[in-house]
Amino acid sequence: MSTPDDRQSPPSARPGRLGVGVVGAGRVGAVLGSALRAAGHTVVGASGVSEESRERIATLLPGVPHLEVEQVVERAELVLLAVPDDALADVVSGLAALGAWQPGQLVVHTSGRYGAGVLDPARRAGAIPVALHPAMTFTGTSLDLHRLEGCTFAVTAPAAVQPIGQALVVEVGGEPVIVAEEARGLYHAALAHGANHLVVLVAQAAQALEAAGVEQPGRALAPLLSAALDGATRAADVRDGEGPGAISALTGPVSRGDVGTVRTHLDVLRSLAARTGAVDVPASYTELARGATSRALAAHRIDDRAARTLLDALAPPAPLLPDDPHPPRSDPHDPPRTDPPEEPR
Repeated sequence: MSTPDDRQSPPSARPGRLGVGVVGAGRVGAVLGSALRAAGHTVVGASGVSEESRERIATLLPGVPHLEVEQVVERAELVLLAVPDDALADVVSGLAALGAWQPGQLVVHTSGRYGAGVLDPARRAGAIPVALHPAMTFTGTSLDLHRLEGCTFAVTAPAAVQPIGQALVVEVGGEPVIVAEEARGLYHAALAHGANHLVVLVAQAAQALEAAGVEQPGRALAPLLSAALDGATRAADVRDGEGPGAISALTGPVSRGDVGTVRTHLDVLRSLAARTGAVDVPASYTELARGATSRALAAHRIDDRAARTLLDALAPPAPLLPDDPHPPRSDPHDPPRTDPPEEPR
């Protein structure tokens, strides 16, 4: 296995070159296989069930044979498992049942959800388990290879094996970060919450802009959101003890305590929901504005009075009271209700 300093040497001059087998040539597997190949390792085989996977093998891993999973594992010194999260445990245990894992073989998976524990069936057969997860979305094209430069990779492995995972990450241009086994779920939830829900927010904002007559909402949002994202991610790394972090980049009506603007936003977004059925838009706005208020208060961006006023405005609307003041009977066998006699006039 190479060290970070080996990146300065030509691939052919680096020690520890491995035969890599890619199980699951999807968007992630084919790209990481190509990156490891560029680092001087040899990709000895790749598997993939879909036509898209076969095309990725041909495009990103030209000359690499398309094989069955068992054949890939048999040939490889490093097995890269890039299969869906829900399939990973079954793939690992299924190969163990077949006796496919080999002593000393590196087994690396790319799932964010799991640590190294999911590889225990391979470890019991003598394989070396490593969990590597790139904090990036993939297109499954050569464009991803450039985006690996500086990308954070979560490394989870037994302590003695962690340097191997770190070295692999450095070889493909990434930045390794050790994540404990028990923290993998929280780590992955944080990334999914940030990336996936950012896409939902863009979709919601774009829908509202279209309804407002903006023909190219993406073009309108791009500079604003890019600046906001850049400011927030930079601020997230500048922390002084329990300092504000990313929330210091907050702008807009909540950060100013401008409750009138917030009320107007809620009115127009509820109107949009009534016209289009997009009830998720005012709901998301309300929940995130409440979160922004709480964090702005904690960071001393707004005072207690402004926070209370904002939270009152963001409270759910009071339910409409029925015309009939009597509650309905829940049991059909209950005796009918008898209204009390009116007071004599």
